[in-house]
Amino acid sequence: MPLQRPFRFGVNMFVPGSRREWSAKCRRAEELGFDVVGVADHLEFSAPFPAMVLAAEMTERVRLSTFVLNTPFYNPVLLARDVASTDQFIDGRMELGLGAGYVKAEFDTAGIPFPSGGRRVEQLEQTVTTLRRLFEDTEYQPRPAQPSGPPLLIGGWGDRLLRLAAAHADIIALTGGWANTTGDVLQLAGAAQTEERVAYVRGLLGDRADAVELNLMVQQVIPPAERTAVPDRFEPLPPDAERSSEEPPSVLSGTPADMAQQIKERRERYGFTYFTVMEYNMENFAPVIAALR
Repeated sequence: MPLQRPFRFGVNMFVPGSRREWSAKCRRAEELGFDVVGVADHLEFSAPFPAMVLAAEMTERVRLSTFVLNTPFYNPVLLARDVASTDQFIDGRMELGLGAGYVKAEFDTAGIPFPSGGRRVEQLEQTVTTLRRLFEDTEYQPRPAQPSGPPLLIGGWGDRLLRLAAAHADIIALTGGWANTTGDVLQLAGAAQTEERVAYVRGLLGDRADAVELNLMVQQVIPPAERTAVPDRFEPLPPDAERSSEEPPSVLSGTPADMAQQIKERRERYGFTYFTVMEYNMENFAPVIAALR
């Protein structure tokens, strides 16, 4: 039986705004009991590193995470400088989340070729190994506050990316589904598919299984008063829906007590102990944190 970690809860911020608006949101997340404030990395969103530094100025306890960087956009050596400087400036409260990138339109807008999925994972691996090598060098400057650099989160769903995560990550984040070829619609995974992905990861981790934290991106939080339809950017039914009446594991619904029970069940069934919600679900999810604590 894998080691059962305590729960951690994160909120992924992505709505740009003024300094005052951003500061208020980060303070509010800390007040609500979240453990991690994440910053998404998409065009038209706030730039992750300055947003994290400002968040650290406005909070005392929460850790700050890139959730997740669109890694093919970054030169690994230059990224190492930004990561180390940010970790230094926020007193070692940083978690570094990396992904392979999936929204083709963003590559097109940036004038960057959109490689195949396999090539993007290769770029991610090159970045991970470069960061590890640089941060393990005691002569490297600027020094991150955390001796070997921030804990590494790798997020995704496919086999290649999960193999990379199993080899290198401190935290493996499952997205709860997979994007279509252009990245504008997410197909939510059902229970059986999620179990298969977790089993695949655990098989790859081997002796590292107890040392690696499993994160689930909660795609939707649905209180009783709201309609149960998922937003347009999701495919509403997973492929195994006809065989199961269960909601996708990345969807929580009901009262705070109902959702707290669903969180416990996802820990018991899949091993997830770190749950991240979207910014638009921050207030709806806060009572669930209170119920669990």
